[in-house]
Amino acid sequence: MLHSIYPKAIASLEQPIGSRLYLTRMILQGNPTAFVTPSVAIVRRAYSPATSAMAFKKHLGQKKFGHAPRYLQPTAEDAVYNILHNTPTSSAEKSKRHVLNLLVQNEPGVLSRLSGVLAGRNFNIESLVVANTEVPDLSRMTVVFKGKNVQIEQARRQLEDLVPVWAVLDYTHTKLIERELLLIKVSILGPEHLHEQLPTSKLDKDVEYVDEKLNASEETSQETPSVALRHTFDHLRAVTELTRLFEGKIVDVSSDSVVVEVCAKPERITSFMKLCKPFGIIEAARTGVMAMPRSPVHDQYAAQTDHSSQEQEDDDEDVDLSALPPS
Repeated sequence: MLHSIYPKAIASLEQPIGSRLYLTRMILQGNPTAFVTPSVAIVRRAYSPATSAMAFKKHLGQKKFGHAPRYLQPTAEDAVYNILHNTPTSSAEKSKRHVLNLLVQNEPGVLSRLSGVLAGRNFNIESLVVANTEVPDLSRMTVVFKGKNVQIEQARRQLEDLVPVWAVLDYTHTKLIERELLLIKVSILGPEHLHEQLPTSKLDKDVEYVDEKLNASEETSQETPSVALRHTFDHLRAVTELTRLFEGKIVDVSSDSVVVEVCAKPERITSFMKLCKPFGIIEAARTGVMAMPRSPVHDQYAAQTDHSSQEQEDDDEDVDLSALPPS
C-alpha cells in the first residue's frame, strides 16, 4: 500500500531497512518533515493535507488582548470644554451700509456727544446731516455709516440712552427716498489747463500731471484765440449736455469754468463726478445724504371693487333656488 501512495519517494531511498521503517512510520503518522535530506524533499512537497492551514494557525501563539479600559465619567467642566471646542465658529459677517435718523434736542453740544459715541465704536461716518425742523427745539440728524448688524444695534441703544435724543430710527431695511446735493466747479478750458486754474498753494512743479498728459511739445505749442475759444465752447456744450442728462442745472458760468448743481441719489452723484473728471474738477462740495421713508400706497378703487363683489355674492346666496324655472 505504501508503494502505491509514495512510489517515487520509497524507490529513491538508499538507506538501511531501519531507516526505511522509521520513514514509513513518520509518513503514516502525518509528519513527513522529520527528515530534511534532499532525498526526502519529494515527500515533503507531496504531503499537503487540506487541514494544514488550520493546524498552522492552531500552533501559532495567539495574541491575548487585555481588559477594556475603564470609562471615566467626564466632569461638567470637561463636557462644557468639549462642546465649546467642537462648536464651529460663526462665519465672518460683512459690514453693511446703515442709515440712522435721529430726532434730537436742538441745543449746543448734541452733535459732539453723538459723534463721540460712534467714534468710540470705531465707526467711519460716511455722511452726517443735521438741521432744525419745523418744530421748535427739535433737530433731525441723518447718519450713514458701515458696520455689522450686532454693532449697529448696540450703537443704536447707546444713542437712545443719551438725554438729548428723543428717538433713533433705523432706516436700513426700509424703502427710502435718499437725496444729496452737489455743487461742483468744472473747467471748460480742457484738462491740459487745469493746473493753471488750481490755487498756487496746491501746485508743485516737481509733480508730473499724468492725467493731463503734458509733454514738452504740448507746452511749446500755442493755440490761436479762435481755436481756444472754439474748444472752450465745445467743452461748455459737453458739460451742459451731461448736466441735463443728470437733471441738474448750471448755476454759474465764467470764462474758464462752470458751477453745476445736481440733486440726486448718492450713487448718481458719484457717477456724475466720475464723468466730470476728464474735463477737470476744480472743486466740489457734497451736502450729505438726506433720507425719508416712502409712504405706502392704498388702492381705494380696489377696496370698493372688493366690497361690491362681496355684496353681489351675498345677493346670489339669498336667491331661492326653488323659485327658479326648471332647466
